[in-house]
Amino acid sequence: MHWKNTLLDYQHYLEIERGLSQNSILSYSHDVKKLSNYLHTNDLKYSPVNINNKIIQQFIYHNSKDINPRSQARLISGLRNFFDYLIFEDYRKDNPTDLLESPKIGRKLPDTLSEEDINRIVDQIDLSKPEGERNKAMFETLYSCGLRVSEMIQLKISDLFFEEGFIRVIGKGNKQRFVPINSYTIKLINIYKEQIRVKIKVQKGFEDTLFLNRRGKQISRNMVFMILKDLVKKAGISKNVSPHTLRHSFATHLLENGADLRAIQQMLGHESITTTEIYMHLDKSFLKTVMEKYHPRKDG
Repeated sequence: MHWKNTLLDYQHYLEIERGLSQNSILSYSHDVKKLSNYLHTNDLKYSPVNINNKIIQQFIYHNSKDINPRSQARLISGLRNFFDYLIFEDYRKDNPTDLLESPKIGRKLPDTLSEEDINRIVDQIDLSKPEGERNKAMFETLYSCGLRVSEMIQLKISDLFFEEGFIRVIGKGNKQRFVPINSYTIKLINIYKEQIRVKIKVQKGFEDTLFLNRRGKQISRNMVFMILKDLVKKAGISKNVSPHTLRHSFATHLLENGADLRAIQQMLGHESITTTEIYMHLDKSFLKTVMEKYHPRKDG
């Protein structure tokens, strides 16, 4: 069994059986390729079937000098998934990563922006240019609906249910959810759609795609990152801001204003409530307010 062929089979499994996005598939594949390259460089004749725990440990130790603990933990997790797949397909009986200990890492709290910060960023958009209306609609959608950037760029016109006040979002693993959208963001999308998008020569296959680039194709993740980075710089904000920061800010602001954690979980499309619970760490004053309001001993 060769690494190259096994990796191709693994990628097909991740796409078809697991329903993962291309970004996730590339990430998982990268971990396996690193191991394969390490074996080749050191002339170690091990296949995916017969590689053992000792060799995996040597590989992890070799990489630990160049990567931080969080990246090391992700690398181990990626390899563990690969060998679990081999067990699932009956190529192996054991997982050589089972005895590996991932480095202890603290739960990283996401950066957030205040409402004032977000307004300052949006205010930097040049509405005199055609792409200005698109950019304003895009970033308001990211923030007001709490979308991942991949979800936002894949939005279809047929996903807009404005009369009902919802948009349909295709999240991780091709899972569908409906997210509420406010009237202000609906207004911005309609302005872009009816005044700007109609003037773009849409390329074949992108007729239903909402946010287009100047060539009439789906706008890319990288372009969204670059546009936001430029706006943040113009706004004079020194924080490390990405499209995901707007998603974090969406959840944090909802929580601070009293929203239920389960409702936030559904809107974000988190499979587990524990993923959503990270936002509980951002505002301890909210926890104090909940205790004072709802606990039966609140009055002493």
